[in-house]
Amino acid sequence: MSDHLKRLNAPDSWHIAKKTQVFITKTTPGPHNANAMPIVVWLRDHMGFARNIKEVKQILSQKDVIINGRTCRDPRMGIGIFDIISLPRIGKHYRILRDKKGRHRTIAIDEEAAKTRLAKILNKTIVSGGRVQLNLRSGDNVLADNQYRPRDSVVLSLIPEEKSRIVDHFPFAVGNMAMVIGGRHSGKVARIVAIETIPGSVPNRVILEDEASKVRFDTIDSYIYMVGRETPALTEWGIEE
Repeated sequence: MSDHLKRLNAPDSWHIAKKTQVFITKTTPGPHNANAMPIVVWLRDHMGFARNIKEVKQILSQKDVIINGRTCRDPRMGIGIFDIISLPRIGKHYRILRDKKGRHRTIAIDEEAAKTRLAKILNKTIVSGGRVQLNLRSGDNVLADNQYRPRDSVVLSLIPEEKSRIVDHFPFAVGNMAMVIGGRHSGKVARIVAIETIPGSVPNRVILEDEASKVRFDTIDSYIYMVGRETPALTEWGIEE
């Protein structure tokens, strides 16, 4: 299988120039979905930290890129929404978000904010010993108790000595704050006012209300990412243009 794809076929969420060259690096299978952007594209095309893939490989070989608390060595590793990228050599930290057009956006954060990350629970399973395992949207698995439910979000510690410890929990429930990560309302943060369960294979419908304008809109539950209770847990949520 080829390690490259044509730039014209690259996901729009990558937000890259399509006609400068013919090919671009393909994301290796792993965290997130098909829209996950390879770290080489982020370092070179988005941030300008490298001019070509040779320089990217040199940066990675020096263990200068930490993604969600783990050293990244693979230039094709995918990154996605709410991932935390740290560059310890230059003291920089970033969070990956989505704008209202569904494109990846990079937000600079401080060292304290880079100590935790937000993760959505896709489902949970029972593993050996009767323990509950949370399967996260980012591809990680975390052992926890049975209070957590699919579509909830958990805040995980990235500090090495307490890696993946759950430090906060935002339930998928009416009254809590959510971010929309897909569809025409992508990038919006609003309060859930109703959840409509639809029988069959059709996605459930979620009604949200913008806190400032009080305008209501709806989306499907797979586009919902819980980000807080009374207020959003973070201060910056992407770019509204």
